[in-house]
Amino acid sequence: MSPDLNQLRLEQLQATLSSYADLVKRQAPSRGWLKLIREALGRTERQQAQRMGITGPTLHKAEQSEADDRITLGQLRKLADGLDCELVYALVPRRPLTEVVQERARAIAVEEVGGVAHTMGLEDQRPSAERLRKQVERRTDELLRGRWSDLWR
Repeated sequence: MSPDLNQLRLEQLQATLSSYADLVKRQAPSRGWLKLIREALGRTERQQAQRMGITGPTLHKAEQSEADDRITLGQLRKLADGLDCELVYALVPRRPLTEVVQERARAIAVEEVGGVAHTMGLEDQRPSAERLRKQVERRTDELLRGRWSDLWR
C-alpha cells in the first residue's frame, strides 16, 4: 500500500476513533452493564431470562461473566439485544496512531544513523550533532515513504 494511502487510512481511522476517546475515561459498572440496565428497567433475573428464552441461572452466569470480564462478544451482543441495547465495541488507541508510526520510524532511523556514526567515530570522523539530527530526520521521512510493514520487522 502506498505511503499516502497508509497516511490517509490512518487519519480516517483516527477521526473515527476520536468519538470514542471520552468513553475510555469511564469505567464499566463493577456489577456489569447487563445487570445494571436490567435492574434499572425493574426486571428480575427470572423475568429477563424468560423474555430471552433462557433459564435464570444461565442469565445469572452471563451477568457474572460480564462483570468478571469473561464474557464473549457474541454472548454480550445477544444479551444486549435482549435488553433492547446495542453493543458498541471499539479499540481506542492510548496515543494517536500517527504518533506511534512516526515514533517507530524515528527509532529505526536513530538506530541506523547511530550505528554509522559510531563506526565513523571509531575512525575519528564522527559527524556533528546537527548533521546527525538532519540524517535522522531524512531517514525517518524515507521510512515513512516506504512500506510501513517494514517498520515492524
